[in-house]
Amino acid sequence: MSRLYFDAAYVAKCYLNESDAAPVRAMARKSEALYTSVLSIAEVACAFHRHRREGVLNTKTEALVRDRFLQDLDDQIWLVLPITDHIVRRVESVTRTLPPNDLIRAGDAIHLISASEAGLKEIWSNDRRLLAAAASFGLTGRSV
Repeated sequence: MSRLYFDAAYVAKCYLNESDAAPVRAMARKSEALYTSVLSIAEVACAFHRHRREGVLNTKTEALVRDRFLQDLDDQIWLVLPITDHIVRRVESVTRTLPPNDLIRAGDAIHLISASEAGLKEIWSNDRRLLAAAASFGLTGRSV
């Protein structure tokens, strides 16, 4: 594995003890480069908050996990792709031709276009809707 694109759910698994976290982390460690959208910063922050709200993390542990994630961003462990006008307009363009039964959310479409624009062929996620829509965006949806 060389270059991988993770959506926010898979990024979060690198910091949280969720199901399938161990194989996701192992895959990340073997990668030459890890890509995600800048959108993941907000989405992962909300995942951390959800884990605290649900009692999975206490306040101290949540702060440690958040700090680790921010340090990894600063250290460029994650190659964070910006959401540009071009990305948003590609979302608009691609969704014009999606089959009516494709369920796609804006955030998922941003991840799919971001991976495509970065020249990647695959996107890693456990989000069944994102994975189902991947082919319509020219990508292979993958999950551990």
